[in-house]
Amino acid sequence: MNKGLKKWRLFALMTALVVFLAGCGREEISTLIPAGEVAQDQFNLLILSSIVMAFVILVVTIIYVLAIFKFRRSKVGEDLIPEQVEGSARLEFLWTSIPIVLLLILAVPTVYSTFDLADVSTMDVQAEDGENMTHLTVNVTAKLYWWEFEYPEQGIVTAQELVVPTGERVYFNLIAADVKHSFWIPSIGGKLDANPENVNTFYLTFDQESAELEDGVFYGKCAELCGPSHALMDFKVKSMNRDDFDSWVAAMQEEATPAEGALAQEGEQLFGLEGAGCIACHAVSGSGEGGIMQGPNVATFGDRNRVAGFMEHNEENLKKWIADPQQYKPGNLMPDPKSLNDGKDFTEQELDALAAYLMSLSVEK
Repeated sequence: MNKGLKKWRLFALMTALVVFLAGCGREEISTLIPAGEVAQDQFNLLILSSIVMAFVILVVTIIYVLAIFKFRRSKVGEDLIPEQVEGSARLEFLWTSIPIVLLLILAVPTVYSTFDLADVSTMDVQAEDGENMTHLTVNVTAKLYWWEFEYPEQGIVTAQELVVPTGERVYFNLIAADVKHSFWIPSIGGKLDANPENVNTFYLTFDQESAELEDGVFYGKCAELCGPSHALMDFKVKSMNRDDFDSWVAAMQEEATPAEGALAQEGEQLFGLEGAGCIACHAVSGSGEGGIMQGPNVATFGDRNRVAGFMEHNEENLKKWIADPQQYKPGNLMPDPKSLNDGKDFTEQELDALAAYLMSLSVEK
């Protein structure tokens, strides 16, 4: 009875592991499916360390099993004392040198990759013709609980969705506006802290266009516990070829166009100073500098695939978010809706108008 129960426990454990490991197969968020040079290098280190660990486990297991079977009492009797090898120079050398070799196998490529991936010496190097060799630099500012992406050379800024070209290095300057955060795109690699007191710099490469993915984006995360809504501090990454990226930049540099349609125009008025005053915290144009607005830039809101970084991108969820942001992302700094609307809740008509206006903000359509 007990043997049967143990077998079922083992079967249940293996089944649970299969279920959990099945979540490792989504290419837009899995470290096990690298989609960039940095991610591939980190994946290779992961494979190397796994092989070394498996080798150690295998050797120890073999020695353990052989010792059990060779020196079991039923075979050698009760009175046998195995040969004592204490002080053997050969064995001492063996079990000292093998760990040193294994550590070197792990340490050398790890240290090399660490310094190589942190090398940003070419970030501001000028080409012989005077042009900057760096294709793209992005200033990333982490805030509670959203991300701002500024493109200083292009003079544009956006939020929540990072847009990058494929096939070239993208350099990142990371800083936090409040508490410590951590910038991580699992499929692309990286994971570097964003601190309030200093700028951390590194680079990534994007080998695959995100349009090929099921959701059309790679998923980024905050990997540092930063508050009650840390788990909801996501961002998305759209990678595209250089021509499409240049077109996106050109569209972002254009001035915001007036809303079309009566409902969206009503929402535009509410969004402005005459109504809710949302424009005091949220820019609606992609052209400008980062760090100026208190809230996320919404110039590309209609192009996003999530509301507030994690909710399905539709007008119903947008209205829920506007009406009660603390319910869906506790601790965020968005003001209480009543403080923006003369102490009153937004009416259903006002929520419809604001949602229609925000959904109309697009540079990709």
